[in-house]
Amino acid sequence: MFFSVIIPTYNRLPILQKCLHALSYQALAAHHTYEVIVVDDGSTDDTVAWLQHQAWPVRYICQAHQGAAIARNLGIQASQGDTFVFIDSDLVVTEQFLQAHAHGLEQAQHRLRHDRLFSYGRVIQTCNFETPTAEPYKITDFSAAYFATGNVAITRHWLDVAGGFDPRFKEYGWEDLELGMRLKRLGLVLVKTPKAVGYHWHPPFSLDQLPQLIEQEQQRGRMGMQFYLKHPTAPVRRMIQMTLGHRLLWGMLTANGWLNEHTLSSLLQFLINRHHSQMALGIARIFLNWYQVQSAYAAYMQLINRDVSDNG
Repeated sequence: MFFSVIIPTYNRLPILQKCLHALSYQALAAHHTYEVIVVDDGSTDDTVAWLQHQAWPVRYICQAHQGAAIARNLGIQASQGDTFVFIDSDLVVTEQFLQAHAHGLEQAQHRLRHDRLFSYGRVIQTCNFETPTAEPYKITDFSAAYFATGNVAITRHWLDVAGGFDPRFKEYGWEDLELGMRLKRLGLVLVKTPKAVGYHWHPPFSLDQLPQLIEQEQQRGRMGMQFYLKHPTAPVRRMIQMTLGHRLLWGMLTANGWLNEHTLSSLLQFLINRHHSQMALGIARIFLNWYQVQSAYAAYMQLINRDVSDNG
């Protein structure tokens, strides 16, 4: 099995360094091999300059800032492996990471007697930058996602059949789950491989992150609308929270948007000062969800207005 590990990155050099360092120490069986391809998505930090001076043979490609979907497709085109592993550049893996994916794929093929499958590893959230792999698994780390590119392995054949990532997803969110919809229609089986562990690092929550988080949720709303246009089904509407129930829920919890980053800033800072940054983030997620829902509906109304104008 020849793995091509494809990693899109954008302005994440410090954690990317840890990500690549961990990948350079893989305890992989002799009959397996791997390559690592980093696709820089127009970073403005020192990512490219650092990659140029690495002794360990990491292949890297640069593109203008166009989003993770196009970056991953570019990595796919440049790869040589028969099996892809997709991770994010803020994921730090264990030494057994690739071998666990290899074992999971081989065992599942033997058990199911077909190769219509992919393996999905475990992702543990952590704020510990110095030793991210020290974080224990928590119930909040459970994911019910069918196909998410934080930690997944799939053969080239089935990715080719599905058609790769949709390049129209140029903003944040949904490009992997949309590909998952196409893989599910092809009948691919999800194989959980909990020993393929990756530690997803993110800094402790602070108020100065809120503008970026709000922008991400607004982008997620717009890309959610793109997802729904391609797969106009009730399950997708629920996934992107574009239902009356979601609008009522988040509208009620935020008092129709009155509880937001401004009105709650004192409470959030109080919790952060007392080392409860995760609790503060949990509260912030309420109005962040409201931003996503509002953005999805705004994109929907824009489409309706455009249709009316075109037909008028």
